[in-house]
Amino acid sequence: MPTKIKVEHLTKIFGRDPQKALDLVEKGESKDAILEKMGHTVGVYDVSFDVSESEFFVIMGLSGSGKSTLIRCLNMLNRPTAGKVVVNGEDIVPYSKKTLGEFRQNNMAMVFQHFGLFTHRSILTNVAYGLEVKGVGQEEREETAMQVLKTVGLEGWEQKRPSELSGGMQQRVGLARALATDPDILLMDEPFSALDPLIRREMQLELLDIQAKLKKTIIFITHDVNEAFQLGDRVAVMKDGVMEQIGTPEEVLETPKSDYIKEFVKDIDKTKVLQAQNVMLKPSAIVPVGGGAKLAIEEMRNHGISSVFVIGENKKLEGLVTIDDAMKANKENQSLKDIIKSDYHTTDPETYIEELIPIATEAKYPIAVVDIDERLVGYISRVSVLASLV
Repeated sequence: MPTKIKVEHLTKIFGRDPQKALDLVEKGESKDAILEKMGHTVGVYDVSFDVSESEFFVIMGLSGSGKSTLIRCLNMLNRPTAGKVVVNGEDIVPYSKKTLGEFRQNNMAMVFQHFGLFTHRSILTNVAYGLEVKGVGQEEREETAMQVLKTVGLEGWEQKRPSELSGGMQQRVGLARALATDPDILLMDEPFSALDPLIRREMQLELLDIQAKLKKTIIFITHDVNEAFQLGDRVAVMKDGVMEQIGTPEEVLETPKSDYIKEFVKDIDKTKVLQAQNVMLKPSAIVPVGGGAKLAIEEMRNHGISSVFVIGENKKLEGLVTIDDAMKANKENQSLKDIIKSDYHTTDPETYIEELIPIATEAKYPIAVVDIDERLVGYISRVSVLASLV
């Protein structure tokens, strides 16, 4: 996918003379030393990363790591001390106040942790607020707001006030308000951290469903490593204002680049991060449906296995054959179609391991991993699932 946002050497220092503080940072002074000497805070230092169009990019870190400062630099709520924020090929840092306002109205929206709803407005007019600012007529903006409320599961609540909604529902309103202006980019600063665990999980799944439909470019801030790994196509870990590591959840989990990252991810529930495609084995032993029992026996002997998957045209999975059935069929001159079994489990590549554990522990045969066209792309043994937990 093409690059949507390109951040280059971004630095943000808070204080009266940030340029002087930047000079000290570049000479090797620590953040603590600069704070002590000048009373300046280095929020973000020399951060660079790209975000692709329609990517769900998560920035995580502990309190004080700089993640919220960074996301506010992306829409210029925090003016960077140095560096570039290139959106659709154009650096927005030099934008005037007027140009920046137009950019925010048309290209980028933000969802905050504490909802920020207008208590005196209805849910409908809260959602339509951004369109109202843009000068969209009442009928059109309310029609759009109704559609977006339906998207986030709040149809029927249009005339209620925020005080009549639960915390999770209020956050849906905040999300709907951001989506109503149809922005290319959605910035989300710890939007679910104030919610209780059950509602938080529900909102995570809701957001993934919305993203699957709308395919926005999302930059999402969180301090929760499980949330980051559950949502992100890629994740970035921040510490003391700098990026420690950027990669897919699997890359960060399996190949941490520092002791800090190792400590950060040590308590992650791998079953909620790893998917079937991360632990499956490639199907090196397969038999075409017209191959015959003797070929099936030979494949199982060569690979030291007691069952083998049978495929048809275009690698479509037809079934499974065991060594006992193949031996009997060979003696009785039966075809594979006569002995093929269908009492095995299948899954798609994106199924999470936590869903496969109960299946794997009871399955008689390996779990077949198939794509949307039912083609065999891999298989998962009981050992593969259990080993992924270590």
